[in-house]
Amino acid sequence: MELFKGLKVIELASVLAGPAVGAFFAEMGSEVIKIENKKTSGDVTRKWKLPSEEPDSTSAYYASVNWGKQVKFLDFSLSADRQKLYDLIPEADIVVSNFKPSSAIKMGMDYATLKTINPGLIYAQLTGFGEDSSLPAFDVVLQAEAGFLYMCGEPEGRPVKMPVALIDILAAHQLKEGILLALMKRMQTGEGSYVYTSLLESALASLANQATNWLMAGHIPQPMGTGHPNIAPYGDIFYSSDEKPIVIAVGTDDQFRKLCNCLQLPHLAEDQRFKTNHLRVQNRLVLVEFLRPGFNRFPRESLMNAFNDLGVPAGRVRNMEEVFEIPAAREMILEEVKKDGTHCKSVKTIAFSIE
Repeated sequence: MELFKGLKVIELASVLAGPAVGAFFAEMGSEVIKIENKKTSGDVTRKWKLPSEEPDSTSAYYASVNWGKQVKFLDFSLSADRQKLYDLIPEADIVVSNFKPSSAIKMGMDYATLKTINPGLIYAQLTGFGEDSSLPAFDVVLQAEAGFLYMCGEPEGRPVKMPVALIDILAAHQLKEGILLALMKRMQTGEGSYVYTSLLESALASLANQATNWLMAGHIPQPMGTGHPNIAPYGDIFYSSDEKPIVIAVGTDDQFRKLCNCLQLPHLAEDQRFKTNHLRVQNRLVLVEFLRPGFNRFPRESLMNAFNDLGVPAGRVRNMEEVFEIPAAREMILEEVKKDGTHCKSVKTIAFSIE
């Protein structure tokens, strides 16, 4: 898919959120030039390696959002290197930056400076806690500040972070949406734009029903493991006779009846404690214990076949190796050989198609 072929993107960003925006445009056919700090040996994620990775190879973390980019190492404290960047700006369409605004101004890499070179430039700025904040912003900190860390984990257990830096990914989506609107505006008016989001605002915008549970019902979401505060049985994990985990996501009364039939527990669907979702939420703990013996009777694949036949939402709890046994997952793999010879594999950031 090369809908943005001919578009030039300058990436003044490191770690995950900003580079994920650049990765999107690279996958869409754009020319993406990633500028890395020569003084620090480049993007810090080059050094974020698993114990099994070779010291001189490209890190798997770096590879996750840096497919298909040209890389230039520059030191903006040097006037010659600043000029090399300025020379790219007249032909650029988009600049993606996660510099602190004050640092960008000091280096001459802020929007006000660059738009004097190219008035039609779209400058996309990402910060952690807002343009006036200089606080360092790593994903787990944002998960904590925005309430995610408090909600995640098992009841009575310690807070648990999401294993993907999801706030970064959410912020990347927000910034992409803003850039796409700015491109539409430029098509109509010829004018450039300053597009801005923060990790904090992106996280808050993603709280969805957990926010409204507090704002409307006065409920402070508590750790529930994989459970759901509004639906039952939803997110509960059960083990089959071959000791393989299954998660179910029953969202309607009809799906609950079908689940009970699959488990050969039809009487549960008629139990007055479980007749409606509201009642099932109230009696969640008892319900889960009544359902367990049904799962224990059958091997996982037999249960999954039965669930799929009747339309009961359920999933195998897969590890990463098992995830990439799914044909659709294999089709989303991108491969690239970096200059250091590392054969990199990553997953597309694009999960849509246009015809």
